[in-house]
Amino acid sequence: MKKRLIISLLSLCPAAFISAQTPVYLDDSQPIESRVQDALSRMTLEEKVKLCYAQSKFSSHGVPRLGIPEIWMSDGPHGVRAEINWNDWGYAKWTNDSITAFPALTCLAATWNPEMSAKYGKAIGEEARYREKDVLLGPGVNIYRTPLNGRNFEYMGEDPYLAGALSVPYIQEVQKNGVAVSVKHYALNNQEKWRGHIDVQLSDRALHEIYLPAFKAAVQQGGAWTVMGAYNKIRGQHACHNELILQKILKNDWKFDGVVVTDWGGAHDTREAALNGLDIEMGTYTNGLTTESAFTYDAYYLANPYLKMLKDGEVPLSTIDDKASRILRLIFRTAMNREKPYGALTNDAHYAAAREIGNEGIVLLKNDPIRKKAAPLLPIDATKYNRILVVGDNAVRLLNQGGGSSELKVKDMVSPLDGMREAYGDKVSYTKGYAAGRPFYGRAEAIRKAVIDSLRTEAVKMAKEADLVILFGGLNKNHGQDCEASDRLEYGLPFGQDELIEGILGVNKNMVLVLLSGNAVEMPWVGQVPAILQGWYLGSMGGRSLADVLSGEVNPSGKLPFSFPAKLTDCGAHAFDALSYPGDSIKQVYKEDVLVGYRWHDTKKIPALFPFGYGLSYTTFAYGKPSISAQTMRADGTVSVSVAVRNTGNRAGKEVVQLYVSDVKCSVLRPAKELKHFQKISLAPGEEQTVSFTLTPEDLKFYDDKAATWVAEPGDFEVLIGASSADIKGKVGFELIDKVISAKE
Repeated sequence: MKKRLIISLLSLCPAAFISAQTPVYLDDSQPIESRVQDALSRMTLEEKVKLCYAQSKFSSHGVPRLGIPEIWMSDGPHGVRAEINWNDWGYAKWTNDSITAFPALTCLAATWNPEMSAKYGKAIGEEARYREKDVLLGPGVNIYRTPLNGRNFEYMGEDPYLAGALSVPYIQEVQKNGVAVSVKHYALNNQEKWRGHIDVQLSDRALHEIYLPAFKAAVQQGGAWTVMGAYNKIRGQHACHNELILQKILKNDWKFDGVVVTDWGGAHDTREAALNGLDIEMGTYTNGLTTESAFTYDAYYLANPYLKMLKDGEVPLSTIDDKASRILRLIFRTAMNREKPYGALTNDAHYAAAREIGNEGIVLLKNDPIRKKAAPLLPIDATKYNRILVVGDNAVRLLNQGGGSSELKVKDMVSPLDGMREAYGDKVSYTKGYAAGRPFYGRAEAIRKAVIDSLRTEAVKMAKEADLVILFGGLNKNHGQDCEASDRLEYGLPFGQDELIEGILGVNKNMVLVLLSGNAVEMPWVGQVPAILQGWYLGSMGGRSLADVLSGEVNPSGKLPFSFPAKLTDCGAHAFDALSYPGDSIKQVYKEDVLVGYRWHDTKKIPALFPFGYGLSYTTFAYGKPSISAQTMRADGTVSVSVAVRNTGNRAGKEVVQLYVSDVKCSVLRPAKELKHFQKISLAPGEEQTVSFTLTPEDLKFYDDKAATWVAEPGDFEVLIGASSADIKGKVGFELIDKVISAKE
């Protein structure tokens, strides 16, 4: 029997006198649950409470007397963050904490490929393990409600099914390394403005149908070991100690056996934290980013105040036993897991994974010829162009930096300009074109505008002499753009990019626009730009991924994980008054209800500029007529839907076949269609493949808020097969002939 011998020392733990006379043995050959109960039975009340709060900026206590180590956490989810000082937010300036920056999760979602998600999780999990982290703070699965949310780049789009399906392989592969994920930000952290206190009001239907399913998939299918609470309030209680979402839904209904961790500074009340499901409190009395606390860690809500309430009988002892059991379970799964692998630092395999994910996530939005019978600009034929001008601050900016907690210290970073020079050599010249920065006031602002005008003038002058212009624009990770703790200030492009685009087009129509962002942007010039690529934040190998797709070395296969509204008021969250977004600074009401993203566009018949699921290719695909295995479905049955897809072009390519379900007649308002399945396939020129899906009654249900259960009403349904939510290739109908009701959640 394997045993760990621990000698108890009174000088280190006077409260442990009961075990000071004899050695303490913890049997690590037993099942985890036996070990949890064994350790719990040996612990003092003080030791149990100490497990529940931080001891430094990114670690929480263990039980030294019993040989139980502390928990070490690191920000994610796009890479393992550089080491932070023990007790302040400064970087420790180590020389061995450089890592791979993987593409942002918007890019992962745009791959529509669970295989890419698994590769992502495996690689980032290996780096976290090598850095001796026990918890990686990610992935993020909050729903894309508004394109102004500064943190959308960390999430996986507007559809709960897509976000859930892509979170599961990521989670599973990370945790195979003995590193826990922390799925965040649970829940309704769908804006950064007033995030610390805004009180979100929404219907039960919207909560269960839109905002919770990805978290549910992460917990029940992915097996996530921790969940991070959000900053905002939900129906009057902060999310980090919210009775409804933590106790009732997460722990009772979903049977979550892991740990709830606060976002840093997300706890506000000892009693609520004790009773409502919070397990580990981190970063209290700070804003999660910069502010330092004058309080000691023992002053945290779940520290001495909680201990006092337990001793005074104000909260039951069962609360601390539950919290300590969960934390011990986490420690045994991670820090004390003797079977976990060694991990690996940044290496060629991780770079290859990052590049492949980027290649599959880049979305070709537009690729029109500039004149009749001419070939599209993309892919770029190197033999046709001798002078390629690269323009844009984002061509050289380190987009791994900024953004808040997702900022990364990279070992290598291939910029878009680097990638273009690797592909096209000395044919490439560069000019900045625009300058990114915050606006100033008075004379300083006048000087800044003069600089922007000068850069634009120079770019237009050089564009006139170029054979091809590639503008790398978009957003960056500065405050007020794609950044934690702030929402975007405008839907349009910043820094005079609209004027730059129009100026270049005035002298050279051969322009390719590459947007690097985690959000949709307004495009008043969309009809004039012949080729547009959505490039995301692509990480260490981003420049090579972009060059792969622009050159045609890789055929683009990414599909949008969220809709691009033509104007901001076309988005459901912005179609009402300010109470819907951003709220009145105290309260916010989700007035679009379940009609989020494409559900709004399709149901309200407001076309998106670029719809959910959309993405072009350098080849073409033809869809056959879908067929169904039966015209009826019973409550205990299924039906199969099949469709043939053929590559009708002259290049190998990948296509995402999307299945949507429409409830033809229902007693409640339902979206015009909802994504229920998808499959990404690879086809050679001329190759055909039959894609099959199995529908179950679960795919037909809506949440009945009156009965607090999921229901599928008998009647007619349509299955829609499409290349996007707006490009439906075929339909087939069937009838549900029994009433289907699930058990209550």
